[in-house]
Amino acid sequence: MSFLTPKDGFAIVTGAGSGLGRALARELVEAGFTVAGTGRRVDALQETRTLLGDRFLPCRMDVSDAQAVAQGVDQLVAEHGPLAILINNAAVYPRRDFLDETPESFAQTMQINLGGVANCSHAALRHMAPTGRGRILNVATFADIAPLPCSSAYSVSKGAARILTRALIADFGDRLPGIVISDWMPGMLQTEMGIPDGIPPEQSAKWGAKLAQMCDPDLTGTVFEMDREVLPPRGIKGKIKDAMLLRRTKPRQL
Repeated sequence: MSFLTPKDGFAIVTGAGSGLGRALARELVEAGFTVAGTGRRVDALQETRTLLGDRFLPCRMDVSDAQAVAQGVDQLVAEHGPLAILINNAAVYPRRDFLDETPESFAQTMQINLGGVANCSHAALRHMAPTGRGRILNVATFADIAPLPCSSAYSVSKGAARILTRALIADFGDRLPGIVISDWMPGMLQTEMGIPDGIPPEQSAKWGAKLAQMCDPDLTGTVFEMDREVLPPRGIKGKIKDAMLLRRTKPRQL
């Protein structure tokens, strides 16, 4: 298995002012990486820096603003060298009934949860493509498969982001296999966006940060939930062939 190290470059974690983003930044900093953490709240980012130290770079950035993202990533690369890892973590979960949404509020959620992934991935890939090496890990959910009540904008935006992952792989998977792109579902977390008895973000971040450092091309297109790979569904013919060949695929575990 190929792993990225701090010698390969720095990391970007979006939504690093609190919760899972802060915990992911901590894990990468402890692994020796310089981590640029983005967010809209300067005070929250400064608090993360106080907790993590000088290798955490607070970057006030609205991921829904494509121009700001492009300029911010360009500046980070100019100042800190190659970009090795991007974790697209930033998201909002408004918890609004569809009748309480407006076209503007729905579009704003889409622009952050989907547009933010597109903006950050585009900015990162412009720098990763010339070197042919890097890692993009998109924090995903099953919200598109089983939407909860009052989550229409969140579910649609996160589902579309999963499609974007597959679209990026269609564009880059064959010609730039050294850039590994995949989805990771951290589980139901004990955060503001999660549930009171969920998984502590510090635990989930250990899995996500390890996965983000894994840069083997055969991870492209995989989906991990918490610490375990989610295998793609097999049709009846595939299941019969597996049984005849006594073949059993085991999911990878972090």
